[in-house]
Amino acid sequence: MEEKRQNNTIKKVLKYVKKYWGLLLFSIVLAFVSVLLSLYIPILVGDTIDEILGMGQVNFIQVKRLLIGSLILAVITALCQWIMNIINNKITFQVIRDMRKEAFAKIQELPLKYVDTHPYGEIVSKIIADVDQFADGLLMGFTQLFTGVVTIIGTLVFMFSIHWKIAIVVVVLTPISLFVARFIAKRTYNMFRVQSEYRGEQTSLIDEMVGNQKVVQAYTQEEEILEKFDDINEKLSEASLKATFFSSLTNPCTRFVNSIVYAAVGLSGALSAMNGGITVGALSCFLSYANQYTKPFNEISGVITELQNAMACATRIFEFIEEENQVLEGAKIIDEADGNVRLSQVCFSYVPEVKLLENFNLSVKPGQRVAIVGPTGCGKTTVINLLMRFYDVNSGTICIEETDIRDMTRRSLRKNFGMVLQETWLKAGTIADNLKMGKPNATDEEMLKAAKASHAHSFIKRLPNGYDTYISEGGGSLSQGQKQLLCIARVMLCLPPMLILDEATSSIDTRTELKIQEAFARLMKGRTSFIVAHRLSTIQEADIILVMKDGNIIEQGDHDSLMKKNGFYANLYNSQFITVQQ
Repeated sequence: MEEKRQNNTIKKVLKYVKKYWGLLLFSIVLAFVSVLLSLYIPILVGDTIDEILGMGQVNFIQVKRLLIGSLILAVITALCQWIMNIINNKITFQVIRDMRKEAFAKIQELPLKYVDTHPYGEIVSKIIADVDQFADGLLMGFTQLFTGVVTIIGTLVFMFSIHWKIAIVVVVLTPISLFVARFIAKRTYNMFRVQSEYRGEQTSLIDEMVGNQKVVQAYTQEEEILEKFDDINEKLSEASLKATFFSSLTNPCTRFVNSIVYAAVGLSGALSAMNGGITVGALSCFLSYANQYTKPFNEISGVITELQNAMACATRIFEFIEEENQVLEGAKIIDEADGNVRLSQVCFSYVPEVKLLENFNLSVKPGQRVAIVGPTGCGKTTVINLLMRFYDVNSGTICIEETDIRDMTRRSLRKNFGMVLQETWLKAGTIADNLKMGKPNATDEEMLKAAKASHAHSFIKRLPNGYDTYISEGGGSLSQGQKQLLCIARVMLCLPPMLILDEATSSIDTRTELKIQEAFARLMKGRTSFIVAHRLSTIQEADIILVMKDGNIIEQGDHDSLMKKNGFYANLYNSQFITVQQ
């Protein structure tokens, strides 16, 4: 099973490399030339030795010519190897660039449920750490694998041309080295895979802790988190040590076999030289070839070890890239909706065995303000997720302007909504960049008007550089209330035909909230609005109040009619204003 998976991974890697076949071919040619020249040098050295044997028989002119020829060939070989390394680096980093681009694009295509169910750090680890590990293995493969294979073939040809009987000794002993390398390599792949998984788990924990450091410290969980990190770190250490130890056995084992080959060549060659079957220079040349022949096996064994790690990382990357995309979107485009929204027999659950929304029905006319209230976990935010098509319904339909949202492009659907959530999101950039996110072509005057309407202008102008102040991802040192004001201003700048407000003023002081409620009232006029609120005093003016419980609408109407019913809504409302008597 593991071998089949590894073979599939190799095929996928070759598809990426195939795009750069021209550079790859050039690299192979350079490898062939450099190896051929390096193999011809021992012949010149052997001839040189033969020219200096015997007292008073040194042919200085010929020796000089042979040595100069050897020097020229060595320089050309070094130049070819230098150019080949540049090309190999270029191929490698273009391949991993393509892989990272595809992996990052995949994030934009993945359904939200994948991101919700996988730690962010694990995803980051696959795109960053695993790709880097794969690059190291691939670069070593390009650099040493080609030259190693060509060297083996070239030395065999030269050895057979010099003395075929000694060459057969080398060939007979060679499979032992190959068997040892293969035996060890097959058992290290799974070890490197486990190592990559633990590395991803560790990255995930670090990412989580950096993002939630205040919460960890507030609840004094430092010791528990350190213990958890130590546990993962220990597992990673053990997995890495095991993988490295077993993979490192390849080189010394193959070196031992290669030493046996070298000794066999030396012994058989010496006996042949004594009988006049081979000259001393030819024997010297043959020993050089035997050494060059066995050297690539050491290098290739090291490459195989590194490639096991690279293939394990590549497998994780391809598993991520090949994750199922979100459901394909339709082709219809609605530039600006009037605000007709209808949900018919909608059923949805995040987990199949836990039901949430069942036979949910709702009809909203243009300009109506719909408030959704109910206890925690009743499905309020889920309705918002379905309207925005972050998730698709299991059954039933959601229509805007009598068009099923699954038949619309996600872009046109979401351009018709403006969202302000309890959880704010700000990107790294200036205040102006964040405000203009939904409307990049907005003028500075429009931006100022929106900021003043949301009461964000007063604190923005007190910042060091006003609207040009740079903030880090998540808002940096801004307070939670200031972040929420920026998100409100961002929506007010876009002026979409429909609004979604999910606890949009939860982090804002009461005085500012009253002012923003007035601004929202002006903004919502003529716009279909969906408001999720726990503070029921903020939704008394809503046209329709949906009271949800366990995924169903149990009450529906305006504030006054629901209070007269004296039902679940009335109990919720009154519970917020009860004064406990001492």
